[in-house]
Amino acid sequence: MSVLTGKPAPDFTAPTVMPDNSVEENFNFKEYIKGKKAILFFYPKDFTFVCPSEIIAFNNRLNAFKERGVEIIGVSTDSAQSHIDWKNTEVNKGGIGNVQYPIVADESKEVSKAYDVLIEAQGIAYRGSFLIDAEGKVRHQVVNDLPIGRDIDEALRTVDALIFHEENGDVCPAGWNKGDEGMKANAEGVASYLAKNASNL
Repeated sequence: MSVLTGKPAPDFTAPTVMPDNSVEENFNFKEYIKGKKAILFFYPKDFTFVCPSEIIAFNNRLNAFKERGVEIIGVSTDSAQSHIDWKNTEVNKGGIGNVQYPIVADESKEVSKAYDVLIEAQGIAYRGSFLIDAEGKVRHQVVNDLPIGRDIDEALRTVDALIFHEENGDVCPAGWNKGDEGMKANAEGVASYLAKNASNL
Protein backbone atom coordinates (compact mmCIF):
# COMPACT_ATOMS: atom_id res chain seq x y z
CA MET A 1 0.00 0.00 0.00
CA SER A 2 1.47 3.32 -1.09
CA VAL A 3 1.77 6.23 1.32
CA LEU A 4 0.50 9.27 -0.56
CA THR A 5 0.56 11.58 2.45
CA GLY A 6 2.88 14.50 1.72
CA LYS A 7 2.72 13.92 -2.03
CA PRO A 8 0.65 15.55 -4.78
CA ALA A 9 -2.77 13.95 -5.11
CA PRO A 10 -3.02 12.05 -8.40
CA ASP A 11 -5.19 13.93 -10.87
CA PHE A 12 -7.74 12.08 -12.98
CA THR A 13 -10.50 12.51 -15.51
CA ALA A 14 -13.42 10.08 -15.39
CA PRO A 15 -17.20 9.88 -15.89
CA THR A 16 -18.93 11.20 -12.79
CA VAL A 17 -22.50 11.46 -11.55
CA MET A 18 -23.07 15.01 -10.42
CA PRO A 19 -25.44 16.15 -7.64
CA ASP A 20 -28.26 16.74 -10.14
CA ASN A 21 -27.80 13.18 -11.53
CA SER A 22 -26.31 14.40 -14.78
CA VAL A 23 -23.23 12.54 -15.96
CA GLU A 24 -20.08 14.61 -16.55
CA GLU A 25 -18.17 12.35 -18.92
CA ASN A 26 -14.90 14.27 -18.55
CA PHE A 27 -15.00 15.22 -14.90
CA ASN A 28 -11.52 16.41 -13.93
CA PHE A 29 -10.64 16.22 -10.27
CA LYS A 30 -8.23 19.17 -10.05
CA GLU A 31 -10.44 21.43 -12.14
CA TYR A 32 -13.40 20.61 -9.91
CA ILE A 33 -11.70 21.38 -6.60
CA LYS A 34 -10.05 24.54 -8.04
CA GLY A 35 -7.76 25.31 -5.14
CA LYS A 36 -10.15 24.12 -2.43
CA LYS A 37 -9.54 21.38 0.07
CA ALA A 38 -11.16 18.05 -0.72
CA ILE A 39 -11.87 14.63 0.69
CA LEU A 40 -11.72 11.96 -1.97
CA PHE A 41 -13.15 8.73 -0.64
CA PHE A 42 -13.36 5.28 -2.20
CA TYR A 43 -15.93 2.63 -1.40
CA PRO A 44 -16.20 -0.95 -2.65
CA LYS A 45 -19.50 -1.24 -4.50
CA ASP A 46 -22.99 0.13 -5.09
CA PHE A 47 -25.96 -1.74 -3.63
CA THR A 48 -23.92 -3.25 -0.81
CA PHE A 49 -23.99 -2.94 2.96
CA VAL A 50 -21.51 -0.76 4.86
CA CYS A 51 -21.14 1.59 1.88
CA PRO A 52 -24.55 3.32 2.04
CA SER A 53 -24.06 4.22 5.70
CA GLU A 54 -20.78 6.01 4.87
CA ILE A 55 -22.15 7.73 1.77
CA ILE A 56 -25.20 9.00 3.66
CA ALA A 57 -23.05 10.06 6.63
CA PHE A 58 -20.88 12.20 4.33
CA ASN A 59 -24.02 13.71 2.79
CA ASN A 60 -25.56 14.44 6.22
CA ARG A 61 -22.43 16.42 7.11
CA LEU A 62 -21.95 17.99 3.68
CA ASN A 63 -22.80 21.51 4.85
CA ALA A 64 -20.25 21.23 7.66
CA PHE A 65 -17.56 20.29 5.14
CA LYS A 66 -18.67 23.05 2.73
CA GLU A 67 -18.50 25.63 5.53
CA ARG A 68 -14.85 24.65 5.92
CA GLY A 69 -14.19 24.98 2.18
CA VAL A 70 -13.95 21.23 1.60
CA GLU A 71 -15.35 19.40 -1.41
CA ILE A 72 -16.48 15.78 -1.02
CA ILE A 73 -16.06 13.35 -3.92
CA GLY A 74 -16.91 9.64 -3.79
CA VAL A 75 -15.43 6.94 -6.04
CA SER A 76 -16.23 3.32 -6.80
CA THR A 77 -15.59 1.04 -9.75
CA ASP A 78 -19.30 0.85 -10.64
CA SER A 79 -20.82 2.45 -13.72
CA ALA A 80 -22.42 5.88 -13.78
CA GLN A 81 -25.80 4.24 -14.40
CA SER A 82 -25.36 2.06 -11.33
CA HIS A 83 -24.64 5.19 -9.26
CA ILE A 84 -27.80 6.87 -10.60
CA ASP A 85 -29.92 3.79 -9.96
CA TRP A 86 -28.65 3.63 -6.37
CA LYS A 87 -29.32 7.33 -5.84
CA ASN A 88 -32.84 6.75 -7.14
CA THR A 89 -33.42 3.93 -4.63
CA GLU A 90 -35.10 5.01 -1.41
CA VAL A 91 -32.96 4.94 1.69
CA ASN A 92 -35.44 2.66 3.49
CA LYS A 93 -34.95 0.17 0.65
CA GLY A 94 -31.16 0.17 0.84
CA GLY A 95 -30.52 3.14 -1.44
CA ILE A 96 -28.48 6.24 -0.77
CA GLY A 97 -31.02 8.85 -1.83
CA ASN A 98 -30.14 11.98 -3.76
CA VAL A 99 -26.71 12.66 -2.26
CA GLN A 100 -25.36 16.08 -3.19
CA TYR A 101 -21.73 15.48 -4.07
CA PRO A 102 -20.12 13.91 -7.14
CA ILE A 103 -19.64 10.14 -7.37
CA VAL A 104 -16.96 9.01 -9.81
CA ALA A 105 -17.57 5.95 -11.99
CA ASP A 106 -14.11 4.37 -12.03
CA GLU A 107 -14.97 1.50 -14.38
CA SER A 108 -11.45 1.60 -15.82
CA LYS A 109 -10.14 1.19 -12.24
CA GLU A 110 -7.38 3.68 -13.07
CA VAL A 111 -8.35 6.07 -10.28
CA SER A 112 -8.37 3.30 -7.68
CA LYS A 113 -4.98 2.14 -8.96
CA ALA A 114 -3.55 5.66 -8.82
CA TYR A 115 -4.52 5.92 -5.14
CA ASP A 116 -3.40 2.32 -4.54
CA VAL A 117 -6.69 1.13 -3.04
CA LEU A 118 -7.71 -1.35 -5.75
CA ILE A 119 -8.26 -4.98 -4.76
CA GLU A 120 -7.15 -6.46 -8.06
CA ALA A 121 -8.70 -9.90 -7.59
CA GLN A 122 -12.15 -8.44 -6.92
CA GLY A 123 -12.03 -5.32 -9.06
CA ILE A 124 -13.22 -3.13 -6.20
CA ALA A 125 -11.60 -0.58 -3.90
CA TYR A 126 -10.81 -0.60 -0.21
CA ARG A 127 -12.41 2.13 1.91
CA GLY A 128 -9.72 4.72 1.30
CA SER A 129 -10.10 8.36 2.34
CA PHE A 130 -7.71 11.12 1.31
CA LEU A 131 -7.70 14.68 2.67
CA ILE A 132 -6.17 16.98 0.08
CA ASP A 133 -5.17 20.56 0.81
CA ALA A 134 -5.73 23.63 -1.37
CA GLU A 135 -2.31 23.14 -2.97
CA GLY A 136 -3.27 19.64 -4.11
CA LYS A 137 -1.15 17.78 -1.57
CA VAL A 138 -2.41 14.74 0.35
CA ARG A 139 -2.30 15.67 4.05
CA HIS A 140 -4.02 12.63 5.54
CA GLN A 141 -5.00 9.18 4.37
CA VAL A 142 -6.72 6.23 5.97
CA VAL A 143 -7.61 2.90 4.38
CA ASN A 144 -10.09 0.50 5.96
CA ASP A 145 -10.72 -3.11 5.02
CA LEU A 146 -14.14 -3.94 3.58
CA PRO A 147 -16.05 -4.77 6.80
CA ILE A 148 -14.92 -1.68 8.72
CA GLY A 149 -16.88 1.52 8.21
CA ARG A 150 -15.31 4.96 8.51
CA ASP A 151 -16.03 7.59 11.16
CA ILE A 152 -17.08 10.66 9.19
CA ASP A 153 -16.90 12.85 12.28
CA GLU A 154 -13.23 11.87 12.51
CA ALA A 155 -12.80 13.04 8.91
CA LEU A 156 -14.33 16.39 9.91
CA ARG A 157 -12.06 16.59 12.97
CA THR A 158 -9.03 16.00 10.75
CA VAL A 159 -10.13 18.85 8.49
CA ASP A 160 -10.42 21.10 11.55
CA ALA A 161 -6.91 20.08 12.63
CA LEU A 162 -5.48 20.94 9.22
CA ILE A 163 -7.25 24.32 9.18
CA PHE A 164 -6.03 25.07 12.72
CA HIS A 165 -2.45 24.27 11.76
CA GLU A 166 -2.63 26.35 8.57
CA GLU A 167 -4.07 29.35 10.42
CA ASN A 168 -1.97 29.22 13.59
CA GLY A 169 1.17 27.28 12.80
CA ASP A 170 0.63 25.20 15.94
CA VAL A 171 0.45 21.41 15.72
CA CYS A 172 -2.46 19.31 16.98
CA PRO A 173 -1.68 16.78 19.72
CA ALA A 174 -3.48 13.48 20.37
CA GLY A 175 -7.23 13.83 20.78
CA TRP A 176 -7.26 17.46 19.61
CA ASN A 177 -10.69 18.86 18.76
CA LYS A 178 -11.80 22.21 17.43
CA GLY A 179 -11.49 24.80 20.19
CA ASP A 180 -8.72 22.95 22.01
CA GLU A 181 -5.26 24.30 22.68
CA GLY A 182 -2.58 23.49 20.13
CA MET A 183 1.09 22.85 20.70
CA LYS A 184 4.08 24.90 19.59
CA ALA A 185 6.32 22.69 17.47
CA ASN A 186 9.42 23.08 19.62
CA ALA A 187 10.83 21.67 22.86
CA GLU A 188 9.33 24.43 24.97
CA GLY A 189 5.93 23.95 23.37
CA VAL A 190 5.94 20.21 24.03
CA ALA A 191 6.97 20.69 27.66
CA SER A 192 4.37 23.39 28.24
CA TYR A 193 1.56 21.37 26.68
CA LEU A 194 2.41 18.13 28.48
CA ALA A 195 2.75 19.86 31.83
CA LYS A 196 -0.90 20.92 31.55
CA ASN A 197 -2.43 18.04 29.60
CA ALA A 198 -0.47 14.78 29.94
CA SER A 199 -2.82 13.27 32.52
CA ASN A 200 -5.82 13.83 30.23
CA LEU A 201 -4.34 12.26 27.10
